[in-house]
Amino acid sequence: MSVGKVWFVGAGPGDPDLITVKGRDLITRAGAILFAGSLVSEAAMRWAPAGCEVADSKDMALEEIIAWLIARAQTNAVVLRLQTGDPSLYGALIEMAQPLDAAGVDIGVVPGVTSAMASAAAAVESLTLPEVTQTVILTRVEGRTPMPAGESLEDLARHHCTLCVYLSITLLQRVVGALRAAGWPDDAPMLVVHKASWPGEEKIIRGCIADIRDKCRAAKISSQAMIIASPALGAREWPDLKKSKLYDATFTHRFRRASE
Repeated sequence: MSVGKVWFVGAGPGDPDLITVKGRDLITRAGAILFAGSLVSEAAMRWAPAGCEVADSKDMALEEIIAWLIARAQTNAVVLRLQTGDPSLYGALIEMAQPLDAAGVDIGVVPGVTSAMASAAAAVESLTLPEVTQTVILTRVEGRTPMPAGESLEDLARHHCTLCVYLSITLLQRVVGALRAAGWPDDAPMLVVHKASWPGEEKIIRGCIADIRDKCRAAKISSQAMIIASPALGAREWPDLKKSKLYDATFTHRFRRASE
């Protein structure tokens, strides 16, 4: 059994200030931190105490990461695996948790802000709107990792709700093709946000199915980008908008009686 606990902490989308208070507090108590240097800003390490061992995992294979965490948990009360976004989403959490469980290492998870939410915030967009769409699908397009049956982007796009497409900017042509095949028109709005929330590096590209690839190519966006397709995009400029019942003066709920 280890003497310490390994925490999987979501560092958020890029801006180190978007880490949770709990995540930041764990950094201040950590004896060892292994961070995903290809995606996590090293600025997050500014809260680490003197003497904390900090290592970058970008050149490590899964087995090396696990061995590092197990070894540090033998001599440190708090060990952090600092990951981009949220550990539960495209974070290989279970692949790491199983061998740690087998080694008798206690683990905990701290959620983080994922890039879909950071991208919507950067562009001042809502992923849901009353009577427009109330469903958000977080997914990716098939590349070297296959998709399960029934989860192709074309299948999911047939719902015509909000789609947040991760890990797919290099396959943007395939994304556009799937949307067209699912019946989305060429003028359907799309949003691509590169490095959402990263200070000085964020890029916001607005377009539609017909031109989003050309706009991203012109902006030289080829990595670390969130793709959003949604019937709710651009609603800030709509002259007519269905309002939420929650704040409707004629709508009664348990905290307020209708005024009419």
